[in-house]
Amino acid sequence: MTQPPSQQPPQGGFGSPQDPHQQPPQPPQAPPAQPPVPPQAPGQAPAGAPAYGAPQGAPAQPTAQPPVPPQMPGQPPAAAPGYGYPQQPGPYAQPGPYTAQPGPYGQQPNPYGGHPGQPQYPGTPTPPPAGRGNPFKGKPAVIIGAAVAALLVIGGGTYLALSGDSGTENEKSDAKGSSAAPAPTGTGEVDQGDGSGGGREANDDLNAGRKPGEAKVEWLMTNDVDLPRNGADVYGPWVVGDTVVKAMYKSLVGYSVTDGKKKWEVPFTTEVCTAPVAPADNGTIVIGVNDKAGEKADCTVLQQVDLKTGKAGWKKPVPQGTGFNALSDMTLAISGTTVTAAGTGNAHGFSLADGKHLFGTPDADCKPFAYAGGPKLIAASSCRTGDYKKTQHEVSEVDPATGKPKWTYKLPANWEVTKVFSVSPLVVSTEEPDSKKWSIVALTDAGKLRSTLDGGKDKFNPKCGGSFVVFGENLQGCTGVAADANTFYMSTEPTQLTNGTNDVVAFDLNTGKPKWRAAAGPQRTMTPLRMEGGDVLMYMEGSWDRGGAVATLAPTGGSPKVLLQHPASTAEIESDFYSPKYAYADGRFFIASGRVSARNDTEEKQTKTMMAFGK
Repeated sequence: MTQPPSQQPPQGGFGSPQDPHQQPPQPPQAPPAQPPVPPQAPGQAPAGAPAYGAPQGAPAQPTAQPPVPPQMPGQPPAAAPGYGYPQQPGPYAQPGPYTAQPGPYGQQPNPYGGHPGQPQYPGTPTPPPAGRGNPFKGKPAVIIGAAVAALLVIGGGTYLALSGDSGTENEKSDAKGSSAAPAPTGTGEVDQGDGSGGGREANDDLNAGRKPGEAKVEWLMTNDVDLPRNGADVYGPWVVGDTVVKAMYKSLVGYSVTDGKKKWEVPFTTEVCTAPVAPADNGTIVIGVNDKAGEKADCTVLQQVDLKTGKAGWKKPVPQGTGFNALSDMTLAISGTTVTAAGTGNAHGFSLADGKHLFGTPDADCKPFAYAGGPKLIAASSCRTGDYKKTQHEVSEVDPATGKPKWTYKLPANWEVTKVFSVSPLVVSTEEPDSKKWSIVALTDAGKLRSTLDGGKDKFNPKCGGSFVVFGENLQGCTGVAADANTFYMSTEPTQLTNGTNDVVAFDLNTGKPKWRAAAGPQRTMTPLRMEGGDVLMYMEGSWDRGGAVATLAPTGGSPKVLLQHPASTAEIESDFYSPKYAYADGRFFIASGRVSARNDTEEKQTKTMMAFGK
C-alpha cells in the first residue's frame, strides 16, 4: 500500500459517476504537480496519460524505459483513421446524463495515490521508475522485489510484458552468460521447513525461529527456469483442489499445496503472454501464448489446459482483424462455459470446452475492448463519435453464448471504463482523463445506476498491477477492494500522517455513502482481497521484522480477526517478493512473485518465487 518513494500521493477522496478509470500509471517524468481536486471521481489520470480500457493504437514495443502512453482513447492513429475518427455523429454522441456533475472522487487528488510510473524490473540494466504496486519501498533495485505491495490474487500480469526475447530465440542477455532459453525442466528448490534445509543452507530452517501462535512456513520455492534477459511475468497463482498453479515464460506448472513439489508441467514452444484472472469453476483455463518466438511475436494464440490434471486441450489462433481493428493487447476472461479474447477494436467469444467460435466483434458503433468474467460476463465498449476529441464508453452485461448485450449503461461523454472491481454486484471504476476525475459507480442487475460512491476526503489506492487495458492489462485484477450484495469495501492509502496504518471503509451500494470504517491497528496496513464466508478476507502487510497476516473483517466492521499470523523469523523473506500476488484456500496462504528477473543466471536461480503458510 505504500507509494513509491518518488511519488507524492494525491489527496482527497472520490466523487460521482464521472472519473471512472483507474488511470494507468503516468510516465514518471511528468507526474501531476498536485493531485487533482476530489470533487469528481476516483482514479484520476495523470495529465496527458490515457486511461485504462480506452481502445487506442498499438502500444510501443517494450524497452528499458517506460513506453510512451498511447493516444487518447478514440483518437485516430497517425496515418490510419479508426475508432473515434470524425465521422457521421452516432447515436451515442450526446453527453452522458451526469456529464456536468462532479464525481464523488472528483475533488480529491487521485484516490489511488497518484499514478506512479511503471514497475521496476529487478535485474534490468536500466530499470524504469517505480510504479503502482512497486514493492521496493526505497530499497536498492538489485533486491528482487522488496515490500509487499498487494496485487490481486487473480492479477493477470504487471505493467507490460517484457518477457519476449530481445532478439532471436537463441539470443540471451549479455549480462547472463547463457546462450539458450529452453523450456523449464527442473523441479525447483523447495525448503520444507522441517529442519532439513531442503534447498537452503542447513542452518537456515524456515521454522527454526517460529514462536507459539505463529503460522508454519510450509515451503519456499526458488526459480528453476532459465529466463530471457528481461525476465518473465508470472500468471496466477490459482489453487485448484490440492494443486497450486502458475504460468511463466514457456510453461504452466502445478505444484502440491502441501509440500510445493512439482506435480505436472505443460511446456509450450512460445511464451505465455496473457491469462484470465481466474479459471472456470471446473478448473479449466485458457491462456494466451505468442504466435512465434522473438520480439516480433504477437499474443494471439489460445491454449486450453485442465488445471486439475495438467493436460493441454485445444489450441487455436484468435481472428486478427485488419487495419485499426487488428487484434492487439489481448486480454482474456472466463464466464460460465465461455472464454473471451478482446483487444483494441476486436472481441471474440469461444467455447471453453472445445474452442468453437461463438461470437465476434459486433458490427455496431460500439465495440467491446475488454471483458470481465465470473458469475456474469461484462463488456466494456468504446463507441464511435462525431468528434475525435470526444470519447464514449459503455458497460454491458452480455450473453456468454452469443455476445449480445442484455442491457447497456452509457457513461457520460469522455468518461472511460478503467476497471471492474466487482462483477456481482457490479461495481465499476471510471475516469475522465482530461479533468483527472475518478468515479466509482454501482449498477443494478438491470444495468441502472444504483449509486455513486462518496469517498469524502479519504484517499484510496486499489492495487491493479498494471497500466492501460490496451497494454494487455485485464479489466479485473485489483486488490484493496471487495464486495458483497449490498456493501463495497475499500482500503485507504496509508500516509505519514497516519503513521503507516490505514482503514477499510464500507460503502452502502444502495446509497453510495460510507457505513463504517475499521482500523488496521498501529503501524499496520490491511488490503482486502475478496469475500470469504461472508467476511472480508484481507492480507495484513508485514515488514522486515514482523510477519504479515491473513485476517478477516466482519460485514459489520470492528477489529480484524487474524486467521494466520506469519512468523517474524521469515518476515524479510515474505517482504522480498517482487510485485507479489496472493491466493488463500483451505487455510493456506500463498505468496508468489509477479515477475521473475535477475542480473545473471546465478541470481536467477536464487530468486524466491513462491511461499506457502499454513497452520
